[in-house]
Amino acid sequence: MSHFTKIKTKLYDRSTLERSLADLNIAWTADNTVLKGFKDQQQKAEIIIRQENNHDIGFQWNGSEYELVADLMFWSQKYSVNKFINQINQRYAFNLITKVSGEQSYQFVESEKQQDGSVRLLLRKFS
Repeated sequence: MSHFTKIKTKLYDRSTLERSLADLNIAWTADNTVLKGFKDQQQKAEIIIRQENNHDIGFQWNGSEYELVADLMFWSQKYSVNKFINQINQRYAFNLITKVSGEQSYQFVESEKQQDGSVRLLLRKFS
């Protein structure tokens, strides 16, 4: 029997998570907050990613962070679960850094993707 799995993350800010998903061209919705799973199982989540196989994945707030919720037997993204989470984490970190730095009067200048896959950010602060 298949079931939903919850994977802990370090994703705390909903607007940054939503922006990161959009930046990665991952279609999501927050309109219907119920994940559909195997044999019509359901699980609540704040952010839903619909899959073509009708077995959704999503992010559920557990009181301290957003957990990825999915029935891993029906994972249907173009990347593995680990790579999927890593991509979201990297974009989330980028967006959170630029958001927080803007709040602290830093100005985003540029970003550059490195050969190892990391991203180098250049921020500037005027006194």
